[in-house]
Amino acid sequence: MKANPHFVVREDWLSTVQEEIIAPEQPILDAHHHLWVRPDGRYGAAELMRDVSCGHDVRASIYVQCRTGYRADVGPLLQPVGEVETILEWCQNQPNYPAAMVAFADLQLGSGVRDVLDRLIEAGGGKVRGIRNTTAYHADPAVRSNPNPPPDGLLRSDAFLDGARTLAKYGLTLDVWAYHTQLGEVLDLAAAVPDLTVVIDHCGGPLGVGPYRPADPGVLADWRRSIAALAYLPNTRIKIGGFGLAVLGYRYADVPQPPHSEQLARDWEPYFAHCLESFGSRRAMFESNFPVDKGQYSYGSLWNAFKRLSSQLSSEERDDLFWRTASRSYGLDEQFFTKDRGRTMS
Repeated sequence: MKANPHFVVREDWLSTVQEEIIAPEQPILDAHHHLWVRPDGRYGAAELMRDVSCGHDVRASIYVQCRTGYRADVGPLLQPVGEVETILEWCQNQPNYPAAMVAFADLQLGSGVRDVLDRLIEAGGGKVRGIRNTTAYHADPAVRSNPNPPPDGLLRSDAFLDGARTLAKYGLTLDVWAYHTQLGEVLDLAAAVPDLTVVIDHCGGPLGVGPYRPADPGVLADWRRSIAALAYLPNTRIKIGGFGLAVLGYRYADVPQPPHSEQLARDWEPYFAHCLESFGSRRAMFESNFPVDKGQYSYGSLWNAFKRLSSQLSSEERDDLFWRTASRSYGLDEQFFTKDRGRTMS
């Protein structure tokens, strides 16, 4: 495995800025997080619970694959079953964190991915609701968000398309992490499988490193066109977040103190506004992308920033963004988020 391309989490640095929690009564479903043990740090069940207990009303979460706990006693195709088993073992005392899982199955197997899906679904005990593959690719080596970057062309391959069609037959979603330079490929894929719910991670990856400058007008224009085209397809959804990823170009980690939510909201507003305008609240959802983004800002500040961004929306629209869209996309019980409105975690 190559070096970690993400910012290192520094708890002492994060603790230098403490914010009062905004709108603590707002229920939240964290639509995207990871758990892992890596040479540069651990983010397991205990670490997750410390973050979700910061004062926001985070009632459940969705785990997304990141190669944690792969099995070594089976062939390569079935090794990802170990990730589902490992996460459920780690989180056995906190069943709603995660309440659903996006696992890995190699869609290059085409229709042959069925055997792997069956094993994942069995291991997940009903929690596996989607699949994600490693697909974020750019030819420039400075553009890298995965310790093991994929080869070019996965999203364009006939085998991957057959695998995506198989997901649709299983009623599973497909999460896609792709850079803004790949969104045309995502568009073609989503159009070719209209029965498949395609969830676009991290705002569609507007790049700000390598040959791209952060918030470059040309990048923004290309990204805006691609996002609008994707939103035209009714089977697409978008996750708003991921701004702590190094490839997006923000360098909050380089300053003496972590950013306040006011700064985060200002920086992210152009992306939030266009995603909301394009997809509408019923097809957009907020995500933490922790612990990847934790190297750049705290969990409390992140959700405060999202609450600032959405403060002028109706309560129904805010609920869409904070929990309802994710709940519907991944098939969770909405009553869990509507009962006992206003409670906070202890």
